[in-house]
Amino acid sequence: MSAKSAEPTLHVDVVLVKAGRTKIRYGAELLADDGARIAVRAPWAGDGVRDFGFVRFEPGDIFTEYYWRDRWYSVKEVRDSAGALKGWYCDITRPATLSGTELVVEDLDLDLWRSADGTAVLRLDEDEFAESGLAERDPEAAAAAMAALDELEGLARGGDFEALLT
Repeated sequence: MSAKSAEPTLHVDVVLVKAGRTKIRYGAELLADDGARIAVRAPWAGDGVRDFGFVRFEPGDIFTEYYWRDRWYSVKEVRDSAGALKGWYCDITRPATLSGTELVVEDLDLDLWRSADGTAVLRLDEDEFAESGLAERDPEAAAAAMAALDELEGLARGGDFEALLT
């Protein structure tokens, strides 16, 4: 399914779950769903500015987000209000589920950042992942999460990262 200009805009609620609780819920425009990958677009859903040091997310930023039903990550392309690419923020997650108009994704703490020019690739929150206890509770999920982070890092550093999004 793909939203075309002649069709009404389709909206979904993106629900990010962490440790069994809803971390954030926000509305997004459904851009495409090919059965494996779901693409949505949404404005920055956080309150105010979030400065990570290597990038700032702020009101006016637009996120084009890609979720997979068969992969353990999501990729968010981040652009400023003028359309300039800031980079890609990747969350390590369980595979996404779309039920009706709810796109549910379980965050597994690990993240990856790739700058717009590809020169900065940062693995993030590995300490939070270790502290989460997932490796003890669900070793298979923890292994899948680490493999997904390694895969994304390899693509971001020298693979065909942007091909994930086409």
